[in-house]
Amino acid sequence: MTTHVEELGKASHSTTTSLIGGISFDWLMIAALTWLMAGGYLDAWAHNHFALDTFFTPWHGVLYSGFLVVALVLLATIVLNHAKGATWQKAVPAGYELSVLGVCGFAIGGVADLFWHLLFGIEKNIDAQLSPTHLLLMICWGLIAAGPFRAAWRRSIDPARRTWLTQLTIPISLLLLLSVFSLTTQTAQPLTVLAPTTVLKVQGTEQSFAVLGIVFQSMILIMLILLAVRRWHMPVGSFTLVLTLNAIALSFMHSTFIVIPIAAVAGSMIDLVYHFLQPSAEQVDQFRLFAATVPMMIYVVYFLVLWITMGIVWSVHLSAGSIIVSGIAGWLISYVMIPPKAPGDQATGS
Repeated sequence: MTTHVEELGKASHSTTTSLIGGISFDWLMIAALTWLMAGGYLDAWAHNHFALDTFFTPWHGVLYSGFLVVALVLLATIVLNHAKGATWQKAVPAGYELSVLGVCGFAIGGVADLFWHLLFGIEKNIDAQLSPTHLLLMICWGLIAAGPFRAAWRRSIDPARRTWLTQLTIPISLLLLLSVFSLTTQTAQPLTVLAPTTVLKVQGTEQSFAVLGIVFQSMILIMLILLAVRRWHMPVGSFTLVLTLNAIALSFMHSTFIVIPIAAVAGSMIDLVYHFLQPSAEQVDQFRLFAATVPMMIYVVYFLVLWITMGIVWSVHLSAGSIIVSGIAGWLISYVMIPPKAPGDQATGS
């Protein structure tokens, strides 16, 4: 029996057996993953605000119910596809192979987390980010959340068949992936710790860590953005959407709601620069310039808004230098994404 996946989620008109997959399945998984993401951020918020003394909390209820929905959607789809005649391997929707591994690992991690809490107690603040069982859960969550991104990566759709619903899966899948990294590294996140407004010059070590956080987050963000930019032409407003929604989620960790307009303004500026530069693998110079510009624009807006609304205690040297270093980090990452051609490559035209 031959099989066929209807990419746009519409009824297939072929005589072959249609497997569940494509855009419609991506949106179903995105909805389930949004539930899981909300539970993860809610649980992290609780770890930051309450002295928890039990595993059985409302926050864990939201988190693990979200996981169960994700697991049910994915595993039920595989079973249904297998019932239509596909092998177990072919029954997995394209791009979600590692998500299956992530679901299995997350289930194991959840049980391990229960026993870890019984043995060593409940974590708080940075302990919650570095707890071994939480790290296992985060890794597996990343494998699951990357499913829509991998599916979009492997999909090739005729431009004539592209719709806004098809295109929207690209920034949304990028957001889901970024959200995992943002939550895992929230203790080194300038959007949750407004260090320029509180960390004085006399606190040299803390200032150093704050600057490293800016550079570190710039590297994470630009790696994901460049990965997407190299593969696709991003829909209008993609960066505004991704940065703003990510900032909304992070702002609740420590009530840093000022970062929401910061992200919205910076995202809009990035969308404009993207429109004019049109960076791609074919336009390498524009690609590298875009890589350097993105983090610099974010932190120019970041420092300006904090200075206007709250006041900053960092010196102009440290503030300006942090912006420049973030741009250098982005520029260097572009060389990892698109390495310079070696002389032999140029000679052969490869």
